[in-house]
Amino acid sequence: MDDADSVAVSLLTEILGNDVSVFIGLTVILFGGAAYLTGQAVAQIWRPLWQVIPYGAMLTIGSRFLSFALFDGELLSITGFLVDWVVLSAIAALAYRLMQARLMVRQYPWLYERSGPFGWREKRT
Repeated sequence: MDDADSVAVSLLTEILGNDVSVFIGLTVILFGGAAYLTGQAVAQIWRPLWQVIPYGAMLTIGSRFLSFALFDGELLSITGFLVDWVVLSAIAALAYRLMQARLMVRQYPWLYERSGPFGWREKRT
């Protein structure tokens, strides 16, 4: 690894507040799965999309704490918190939209048909 690569990895580690592998494993895979299920749950009870944002923040707090407790990450990293929050909220919003499209077509089959994975449209008669 040359100096440019080590500087890039060091900068990324500084931004995330922990190692890149910890970010991918803990935040994206483990808490990303929880965020996906959260987005689905919010859509299934017909709540508005904005409600995934506070749930994303709660998941981020858990992710930051486990990163700190298990992997010696920086607990109070503002940039790390914001990156985690954006990633987890985006995963939850994606799951929300997928579930909402599925529910609209399943619950109102006489009105709507599927229009891609994220949308629906009125049925053509």
